[in-house]
Parts: sequence; C-alpha cells; structure tokens
Amino acid sequence: MTVREVIDSGLFEVINRGDNLDREITKPFCCDLLSIAMGRAPEGCVWVTVMGNMNTLAVAALADAACLVMAEGTALDEMALKKAEDQGITVMKTELPVFEAAYLVRQRLP
Repeated sequence: MTVREVIDSGLFEVINRGDNLDREITKPFCCDLLSIAMGRAPEGCVWVTVMGNMNTLAVAALADAACLVMAEGTALDEMALKKAEDQGITVMKTELPVFEAAYLVRQRLP
C-alpha cells in the first residue's frame, strides 16, 4: 500500500499532499511522545498521533515516516502546516482515536 492509496481510500481527510505519494507504507505507528517516536518510528510508517506542532514534523522527517495522520480531531497549527508544505510531508486527519486509525491502515496492508 502506498501513501496515494491511503489518500484515495478516503479513510482520512487530507491536510497536505506531500511529495512522495508513491512511497510504500511499512506499518502503522502510534506514539505521542516525540522522544520515543524519534528513536522507534519505523522507516516508511504511517505515524498516527495527536501532536500537531512543528516538532512533530521534524521527528517525522528524521524518522523517515511515509506520512502523518492526526487523530482524535487534532490538527496542525498554522506554522506546522506551512512546514509540512515546505518539506513535502503528507498529513491527514481523522476524528477516530489513535488506535482505531492505525488499525484501519493495518487492515489494508498485506
């Protein structure tokens, strides 16, 4: 499954379309502690979180996440959205809880 396929599935609302929509997704990853995500987020993951600030984008780039899903109705602040646009990071959002959003992604992976 690619980032584009997640977008096309309609599971989540797209906030920002990043640069690498054909990137393969490895697995979902749930974490709201940036220090943990920095060291443990698997490369190519769909990172599901409620942290919507600039530091989240920095960690997503450092961890090489395929995309972000903002769960539980959270959103990026204005500065973070601009940063996502500048860095080409795909960001989506949902009203679902973190685990349920991640589970939807996992169900669609081989």
